[in-house]
Amino acid sequence: MNHVEMKLSDRDATSTILVVDDTPENLRLLVRALSGAGHRVRAAPSGEIALRMARSERPDLVLLDIDMPDLDGFQVCELMRADPALRPVPVLFISAIHDSRAKVKALRAGGRDYVTKPFNMEEVLARVAMQLELRQLELALKDMNLRLAEIVESQVREISDAQLATIVALAKLAESRDDTTGMHVVRMAEISRVVAESYVRQSDGSTALDAERVRVLGRAATLHDIGKVGIPDAVLLKPGRLTAEELEIMKTHSEIGAKTLEAVIRSYPRNELLRVGAEIARSHHERWDGAGYPAGLAGEAIPLSARIVSVADVYDAVRAVRPYKPPQTHEATAAAIRQGRGTQFDPAVVDAFFGVEGEIETVWRAMQSAREVELARG
Repeated sequence: MNHVEMKLSDRDATSTILVVDDTPENLRLLVRALSGAGHRVRAAPSGEIALRMARSERPDLVLLDIDMPDLDGFQVCELMRADPALRPVPVLFISAIHDSRAKVKALRAGGRDYVTKPFNMEEVLARVAMQLELRQLELALKDMNLRLAEIVESQVREISDAQLATIVALAKLAESRDDTTGMHVVRMAEISRVVAESYVRQSDGSTALDAERVRVLGRAATLHDIGKVGIPDAVLLKPGRLTAEELEIMKTHSEIGAKTLEAVIRSYPRNELLRVGAEIARSHHERWDGAGYPAGLAGEAIPLSARIVSVADVYDAVRAVRPYKPPQTHEATAAAIRQGRGTQFDPAVVDAFFGVEGEIETVWRAMQSAREVELARG
């Protein structure tokens, strides 16, 4: 006997078997034989009692007679299969009915095996051992599948985190051309997540956003300005006001970013982070009133992800220090966002912003302070 067989035999020795039969003599014979084989045996003289006993303490196997006065064996088995707690318990029918139709009905009701009376006790014990061993193998397989799922989930999470770290690094690199710290993308992504969560709460279930989509949106927000890598320094880093021609060049960063990400999506079509990142990159400069770019979309034609990121992007950009402008206070920035409600910004997103205004101010200050400490330490 190998290690696995010994392990299964050890488990069989402690198995609990529920025997159900309305004939006292049959109960006595089965209890004596099964107990002698090392099993823990419980006896029930009717189907109703058997169900109560099984629900109070789930057995490892049920030996079930068919012809009983209250509930017959078919009904008992069907009720067990309808109960999530009892559904996995294997049922071995023991009956005096030799009709093949009864055997088929027993199997269709959920039975695993069928033994006819008068039974040979050695055959019964052998079939009991086989059903218990199969049950243990099922449990072992279920446990193995759970462990494999955990391993796969862990590996996918590691890959996802590694991909995210690479994407954020690239986004920060792009941003660092006109924001030397590259922290705008990090702060803006966190603000986007907070606003998105507030939007979900205020929507009362009327939005397609859920916790997973909010998480993806927060991560994808870092990609909003990745197209800046394609803007010439003379335009991107110009300290003064841009000319009309330069402004048109600057506007192309949204399409550059979206097309760059869409090229990657062709290789990874199931990557939701890249898909959301592409729609944010293309549309976060669209306006609710249709006066934005690059497509002049208006209202709900603008992807929700871009509408949320638009507010977060403006908030951080206005508050941050840049070579061409002084920073603004939270109050002044919030007032500007309120003023843009219904024109530049989606009214519902602005309402979501003000629903967590205090949290946004706290998040922004905390992240800014952490960065200042990091810079002070060198």
